[in-house]
Amino acid sequence: MRQPVRRPARQSDPVSATPDRGPDRAPDRAPDRGAARGAAAAAKGRRLVELDVLRFVAAFAVMSFHFMAASKSLWDEYPTKLFEPVARLTTLGILGVELFFLISGFVILMSVWGHTVGEFAVSRVSRLYPAYWFAVLVIFIMYRFSGVGGFDPKLSDGEYLLNLTMFQGAFGVGHAGGVFWSLWVELRFYVLVALFSLVGITLRRCLVFLVAWSGLALLAELTQNETLVFIFMPRQAPYFIAGMAFFLIHRFGVRSGAFVPWLLVAAGYGMSLYAAMERVGERVRLVGIKHYPAPPEAVVVAITVVYLLMAAVALGWLRWVRWRRLVTLGALTYPLYLVHQTVSAVVIPAYRDVVDPWPLTAITMAVSIGLAYLIYRLVDKPGQRCLRARLGALLDRSRRSRPRGGGGISRTTTAIPAQSPEASVP
Repeated sequence: MRQPVRRPARQSDPVSATPDRGPDRAPDRAPDRGAARGAAAAAKGRRLVELDVLRFVAAFAVMSFHFMAASKSLWDEYPTKLFEPVARLTTLGILGVELFFLISGFVILMSVWGHTVGEFAVSRVSRLYPAYWFAVLVIFIMYRFSGVGGFDPKLSDGEYLLNLTMFQGAFGVGHAGGVFWSLWVELRFYVLVALFSLVGITLRRCLVFLVAWSGLALLAELTQNETLVFIFMPRQAPYFIAGMAFFLIHRFGVRSGAFVPWLLVAAGYGMSLYAAMERVGERVRLVGIKHYPAPPEAVVVAITVVYLLMAAVALGWLRWVRWRRLVTLGALTYPLYLVHQTVSAVVIPAYRDVVDPWPLTAITMAVSIGLAYLIYRLVDKPGQRCLRARLGALLDRSRRSRPRGGGGISRTTTAIPAQSPEASVP
């Protein structure tokens, strides 16, 4: 039964706040199923195209980092020497992954709100795996049956099979692709969110969850306890936490628990600065500032810009970004993220002695983007549709097989979105 919903003052809010209910009034009751469904439906009202743009910017930053700053083996010399005019920018492209984590925090909370754990799992599995399976298969074929040697993970057949699960990190097995480490981080984040959703997501519970996670992540960083670090991910948690807080600000505005979400953003920002400087600093210490010109002050500027961009999204300042073609740009970001390093391993070593580095990099980027578009159209999009339908049917059958309790109403159709309002990883 649909409940009357008063149109919120802010049209950019992806989910309208419940009328006449402030953050301190009855937020701890299990959310009404009809209201939750209405809220989930409202989330689809306007796609946040600005997030698609930011996702592509993040993917392009990572690609620039790999092609022009990180991989000496590609060029047979330090790429920052070849691309010295832009070296101070491309070295910071490593932080594009951190922008992905921020966006993921925002989007995943949006995706799970008003959905069951089963629906959330179906949505995430169908989103992640089709393009990923294709990428693993391509990498396996390339290193087994060609002479390409760059970025070879040197895995056995069994280890490639384990990579298809995306859980290889749990067994200490290497990743087939160099960028796959971030997907393992994402999966652990999804598990935490899924467990949290079991208690029923409300504003107050979100705030408690985020405060608790922040404290546990800080404890994990201070103690370096392996179990705590594995579960609470202190180097990545600040981005997820801040992203979720940004979503609460976007959804509820000034109603979002007074200043608590902003305090969570501030705490995440401080922890992010530390984590980012440590990550970039490790690379600087490895090759030297001369070959990796990314001083701490540059890292501070980069993280600050990233947080300001997400704040602009949360406050609706980028709602003027409405060009629908940008949605496709965002959609091909995930395939681009998965395959760009593999493309560079084929193209750059083959032509680096006959083509100038600048046009060769441009060509490699164009090939990567073109291939990503083909993967999106021919593999990712139809694969998501097929997998979502099959998993959704299994979920429906599971629901129908359960006995109805106390005259309760059992749903017979799984309301799984074709895609979360914004795709998360990369």
